[in-house]
Amino acid sequence: MKIIIGGAGAVGTHLAKLLSREKQDCVLIDEDSERLGGLDSSYDMMTMQGSPTSIKTLKDAGCEGADLFVGVTPEESKNVNACIMAHALGAKKTVARIDNYEYLAPQMEPFFKNLGIDSLIYPEVLAAKDIINGLKLSWVRQRWDVHDGALVMLGIKLRESCEIFNQPLKDLCGPDDPYHIVAIKHGDETIIPGGNDVLHLHDLAYFMTTREYIPYIRKIVGKEHYADVKNVIVMGGGKTSVRAALTAPDYMNIKIIESDERRCERLNTLLSDTDVMVIHGDGRNLSLLEEEGIRNTQAFVALTGSAEANILACLTAKKMGVRKTIAMVENLDYVSMAESLDIGTIINKKNIAASHIFQMMLDAEVSNMQSLMMVDSDVAEFVAAEGSKVTKKPVKDLGLPFGVTIGGLVRNDQGYLVNGNTQVMAGDSVMVFCHEHNLKKVEKFFKANTLW
Repeated sequence: MKIIIGGAGAVGTHLAKLLSREKQDCVLIDEDSERLGGLDSSYDMMTMQGSPTSIKTLKDAGCEGADLFVGVTPEESKNVNACIMAHALGAKKTVARIDNYEYLAPQMEPFFKNLGIDSLIYPEVLAAKDIINGLKLSWVRQRWDVHDGALVMLGIKLRESCEIFNQPLKDLCGPDDPYHIVAIKHGDETIIPGGNDVLHLHDLAYFMTTREYIPYIRKIVGKEHYADVKNVIVMGGGKTSVRAALTAPDYMNIKIIESDERRCERLNTLLSDTDVMVIHGDGRNLSLLEEEGIRNTQAFVALTGSAEANILACLTAKKMGVRKTIAMVENLDYVSMAESLDIGTIINKKNIAASHIFQMMLDAEVSNMQSLMMVDSDVAEFVAAEGSKVTKKPVKDLGLPFGVTIGGLVRNDQGYLVNGNTQVMAGDSVMVFCHEHNLKKVEKFFKANTLW
């Protein structure tokens, strides 16, 4: 595929690196040559200095034959205009990064479609959604829902109280059992498990189940003693914090600690219709945390612009008795370190945004996609087309690529787990787990009229 990216900031550069790994024909445009420096020699991509709103630059980048144009500069208006121009020049699909929440209203979708913009991404909104999903289940590291929870994937860190250690998975996850384990992170290794694999202490295991069996999963992994999240302290008052506070359930009591006094005033305005408390101070100050009730807080969320500060703050909160911690870690070099320190859930906005954009590259119908940084994998919800290869044979006979697992499907709004004898039907929404980002290899199984 031919993909053009306008903007070599954090999201654009990360996406370009991912695409170069996928052997896609990628062009990265930016006005600042320093941002582009060395990327074309280090990665399999082409870089071009220029403005993504320049017709000449877009033409020179090959916009007329582009399969996807992505506008991810820091300026919303530039991204929107670049997508409109790219569409007019012949780009098949366009995606624009935005900062205006009202643009995401469902009634605005036809308006932007008419302009030639196929999708809008607001990374802070996507991150806030992941944060709130994580807070709803205090004992889960990561949660992913299909069809409003008809199927659920839960990433769970296994502690001493887990009941299912050292038993072959074939004895735990049979055709009639209410869950499947689709991946295991054991130390630094990701395992796509077979029947003889077992779970060990401190593994990060990904369970696929249906909504009604979530309490059962909680029991067998020994997490029933984890208190549900009611009180939350958030360190940092940026856009992600605002979106999380505005979308949190009513039963959660949220306090935001922000060090900048002027930003506190702005937060009070933005959150005036909520019960969120804004506190001026340093979220790393132990006496302030004590004063604000850290000992009676079930979750601590660190969302400042400093990965180091967020990691240290979460470690401090854990030492003060907080069970659930979430850290924003934008520097990918720190992600593995944060995981090794066992700080809890890690949020990376550019990774979340890149996953959303990557979904646009797929020709098959994909309505939901999530990147799992900790296991270098993706999960996606594919819809099986009439006559597609996936509908022709039972799952065990499909010849899926190595590292690919079908964990479940939704049929007529009812979630079902999948085993080797399952027959996928046209119209089914199928949960596909892909290690090492094999989604492009998988989509041919779900497309109509595929030659095979």
